[in-house]
Amino acid sequence: MVIMKRILTGLKPTGDLTLGNYIGSIKQMVNMQDKYDSYIFVADLHALTIPQDPYELNERIKKFIAMYIACGLDPKKNTIYIPV
Repeated sequence: MVIMKRILTGLKPTGDLTLGNYIGSIKQMVNMQDKYDSYIFVADLHALTIPQDPYELNERIKKFIAMYIACGLDPKKNTIYIPV
């Protein structure tokens, strides 16, 4: 039996995803998804440090998850979630 190491990572949805997010984080997550048992989330509570419109925050969260997948994160290889 192969035991995989676990990794947990997330981004806060306070703005649009940037090239820096992709190079610094998302690309690394894509490269590690076959080597680790990965848990990837949108850190929505971290966005509450400034006033947020609840509807816009919810839409940004959905867009972040869609971008994770569009950038190559496979939902069959990763647990992608929104903490509640």
